[in-house]
Amino acid sequence: MDALTAVSALVALAGTATTAVLGYWTQRRLRMIEQRNLMDSYGASLAWAAYDLQARLYNILYGHEVDVSPGPSRGFLTSFHLQGTPEEREYVRRSTAFVLGEYLGLVEILRRDIQFLDLGQSRANQRAVTVISAIGAVLNRTSSASNVLRLWRAEQWAIGELMVRQEGEPGRRRCLGYAEFCEKLDGDEVFRRWFTPLLAHVVQLAEDTAPAVPRIVELQQRLIELIDVLDPKVERFPQFREVAGAARNVRPAGRGA
Repeated sequence: MDALTAVSALVALAGTATTAVLGYWTQRRLRMIEQRNLMDSYGASLAWAAYDLQARLYNILYGHEVDVSPGPSRGFLTSFHLQGTPEEREYVRRSTAFVLGEYLGLVEILRRDIQFLDLGQSRANQRAVTVISAIGAVLNRTSSASNVLRLWRAEQWAIGELMVRQEGEPGRRRCLGYAEFCEKLDGDEVFRRWFTPLLAHVVQLAEDTAPAVPRIVELQQRLIELIDVLDPKVERFPQFREVAGAARNVRPAGRGA
């Protein structure tokens, strides 16, 4: 009877251990699936935000090249800011600040909801973290030539926080749209205060782009790296990346103003 009791106890113990192990692996598997779903969802949005930001940077860079080249043509900032209507000047300032703010907002959402350090051994996720960190470093860097488009780390975080809508739970958070962004610029003093230096940077770029070119070039190329990580099969916006792929060693093309 003692032997039977001992065997029964061992069987029960083994069953409990097996259940615990299976439960652990099941929960870990569910967590990995949840993380991948979040990365897929936010990764698409972040890829688009990165693309829109690099497109604006491309327009600024290409416009600078046009401005310094012989001929009557004028680049993006010259045409629409220096020589544009008041409405065009305001659009250039606000939309440039918006695309940078939207990118930082999505990085903030990822930081909150996915917590990259808990994403396991995925090389794509690790690579995304590395490139996002590099982009932040480019924005944060002090330069003897120009500090236009320099944002300290805390400024990047603050702008990102402000761009995230208050409502929303993990997996469903969203950034402000452009109309909401403009409304807050007009009516929210705290919000406007954080974006005022960035709006001033756009004015400085329009007046003299050259000193900021090294930062803009590096920033744009880093954004392209991030897009490649988030969309390795070129599935999300192939029609906008055909020229980019062909001109990878120069600078990718933008997709409009």
